[in-house]
Amino acid sequence: MKTLSLHILDILQNSIRAQADLIELSIIEDLTENTFKIIIKDNGKGMDVELAKNAVDPFFTTRKTRNVGLGLSLLKQNAERTGGYLKLNSEINKGTNLEVMFKHDSIDRPVLGDIAGVICLTSTSNQNIDFIYHHKTDSGEYSYKTKEIKDILKDINISDPEIMKYLKSMINENLENINADNKKNRIKIKK
Repeated sequence: MKTLSLHILDILQNSIRAQADLIELSIIEDLTENTFKIIIKDNGKGMDVELAKNAVDPFFTTRKTRNVGLGLSLLKQNAERTGGYLKLNSEINKGTNLEVMFKHDSIDRPVLGDIAGVICLTSTSNQNIDFIYHHKTDSGEYSYKTKEIKDILKDINISDPEIMKYLKSMINENLENINADNKKNRIKIKK
């Protein structure tokens, strides 16, 4: 996967398949510590210890439609290539927590990509799930919560194409305001 947003989409889909009704995504960019963290928590079915251990094995999958599960193993490999890590904790009937850390300035760290599109599409096409997206940089913080948006919209469907277009634009504008995954930030570190 060429961007981190595609990795995130894959993990969000795993949370949806695990029947989560609350999914929290946090991205924390810390230039002082030179870290780029992705934390995803859900309250889905969870996994036992053995399944969680096997989840990062590229030749293991619970899906019946294919024989490999490359998502988490590729993400782990990408993180480790930058000097980072992937931690996966899960408990049956309590959910799953995933933390991935990349070195922010590493040339091997994939760019974030279209995270606004991923958040907008995932949250509007799964209306029975509460999504919380929080992004923090040295320049500020932004939070997107579907529960708050639905409360504001009242009877207007969140999956209406005009609403989706507005939400994606709103997310992008807020991320721009906090310089999320800003290439200028990557250059600053290297000086």
